Amino acid sequence: MSSLDDFRGEVRDWLELNCPKGARGPGQIATGSTKIPIEDPDIRVWLERAAERGFTAPMWPKQYGGGGLTREQYAVLLEEMRRIGARSPLMGMGTSMIGPTLLELGTEDQKRRHIPPIVRGEVAWCQGYSEPSAGSDLASLRTRAEDRGDHFVINGQKIWTSGAQYADWMFALVRTNPDVPKHEGITFLLLSMNQPGVTVKPIRLISGTSPFCETFFDNAIAKKEDVVGDVNKGWSVGKRLLQHERSGIQSLMGGGPRDAGPNLAEAARHYIGTKKGRIANDAIRSRVVEHNMNTHAFRLTQRRTVEESRDAKTPGPATSIFKMYGTELQQHRSSLLVEIRGFRGLGWEGRAFDAAEIEGTRNWLGERAASIYSGSNEIQRNIIAKRVLGLPD
Repeated sequence: MSSLDDFRGEVRDWLELNCPKGARGPGQIATGSTKIPIEDPDIRVWLERAAERGFTAPMWPKQYGGGGLTREQYAVLLEEMRRIGARSPLMGMGTSMIGPTLLELGTEDQKRRHIPPIVRGEVAWCQGYSEPSAGSDLASLRTRAEDRGDHFVINGQKIWTSGAQYADWMFALVRTNPDVPKHEGITFLLLSMNQPGVTVKPIRLISGTSPFCETFFDNAIAKKEDVVGDVNKGWSVGKRLLQHERSGIQSLMGGGPRDAGPNLAEAARHYIGTKKGRIANDAIRSRVVEHNMNTHAFRLTQRRTVEESRDAKTPGPATSIFKMYGTELQQHRSSLLVEIRGFRGLGWEGRAFDAAEIEGTRNWLGERAASIYSGSNEIQRNIIAKRVLGLPD
């Protein structure tokens, strides 16, 4: 028996003993936020046990609390978790964005102060990038950070700050030198959200939710030891973090996230009916099959990208392909589900619609933004053209 087979048996036994029933199947996933209560005690137990084993960050180094797994071992862990329907013990920008960035580009002090709390699920992070006048042209940002010796004083505004109302810390791009070309005077720093100089205002969207916020800085403080990389050289750090965001190792190793919500084929059978055991509408049946094939091919491509890489790091500009196409798949799925449900796919509220139908409508509306945030799909196409395909400007 190979060592990988031994590892699989060990993981399978561990999961059966340590993953509670309440952490299997759909449900809440811990984010690390001190501001979001954990509803089910099983979720707390699952987080604590997984963190102790290093399975909240399975491929991170053990000295910072990670699991120290190889890519092959991580793939086994994901397979065994899916076998029993185990949810991820922890999710959020800590594990998917700032954690990998600090491990790659942070100082040893930054790693030891910030990585273990992320692994233990004790902190939630948000991203301070976009501003009212700096969205797609992010390098035009105006939020200022003035050097005051051992700290920076920050003034300005960020917008579309995902989860800022629940975050404990922010990683942000700020202007530290206005007298140089715009890409050169930017610094990447970390700051606490729990201070008097930070004000957060949630933005209500058409979907009825408020996942995004406006964030205002009025003499907020960031310590000098929380500058990642060099002062005025934060643009490269910010770009690298976006590559982690657009295609995290967990998503890639697992072949991409599984579809959220109801199975399309099952929904079509329920709302449209069947004929000789098949979805009764030929056109819908073909579109469901096409979507499932495209989704499966996309997952295999993501996984192959990691397997062909020489190390466990997130790939570079190719991640823009995953962000762009993954977004289009996500939007196509939600639109198709609404179409399958007919008029019941347009329910906003009321007893005429069940909870899943209302949620589906709101998800469909909310996902219209997916091709804009985290870098619009138009920007991703430009990156693919220039950095992946090598086409001229």
